[in-house]
Amino acid sequence: MNKPILILYLTASVFLAGCLHDPAEVLTGPQMSPVGSGLRTQADPIPVTPRLRTPVSYRSTWDDGTDLYRDPRARRTGDVVTVIISMQDKAKLDNKTGRSRDSQVKFGLDWLMDVAGWSDKGQTNANLSTNTQIKGNGQIDRTEDIKLSIAAIVTDVLPNGNMMISGSQEFRVNTEMRVLNVGGIVRPRDISRANTISYDKIAEARVSYGGRGNLSDVQQPGWGHRIYDAVAPF
Repeated sequence: MNKPILILYLTASVFLAGCLHDPAEVLTGPQMSPVGSGLRTQADPIPVTPRLRTPVSYRSTWDDGTDLYRDPRARRTGDVVTVIISMQDKAKLDNKTGRSRDSQVKFGLDWLMDVAGWSDKGQTNANLSTNTQIKGNGQIDRTEDIKLSIAAIVTDVLPNGNMMISGSQEFRVNTEMRVLNVGGIVRPRDISRANTISYDKIAEARVSYGGRGNLSDVQQPGWGHRIYDAVAPF
């Protein structure tokens, strides 16, 4: 491959790297996802018989379909439950590794030569020494204090009565989008009378809180730096 073609390929790859971002979001910021796109069905749906709507009498204060004694906690597909996320986590780790190895080899050779009446003798000595040393130091000091609440929807009811929930929220501040997703399996008995449940009582819990936008792009290293870190052998 000649040099002009190689330069052309490298230039094209640099311009194509700019296509990783939506051009419409460069000036206006990230766009919100459509409502309902955060729901993820993780199991085959179970057929549910729809409830017939009782005719409403507009002259009455109460709807005939309203159950005054019904438990307000979520229990059917489509019901809403509030997930309380309160996390206080602290971790500190300091790890140091040191390795050193010295080796030395000495050898000698005595030789004698006799060719056509000509003879000679001598001695050869050699010394070989190696020294390798590796030092590593790693430190982690993390403090997390998260307090959030999110409304999730019951997406499915398992045969044993447990419910699968999924919820998503998006907050946009200027050109930065903050996204909160939660999902998992809950037991009806763990839901409080206020129709809330703590995240630590969710089985197979999936909680993610992040963002996208100009601020998130600045905090991340460039794609070239990430590729170099992935392929660099040292």
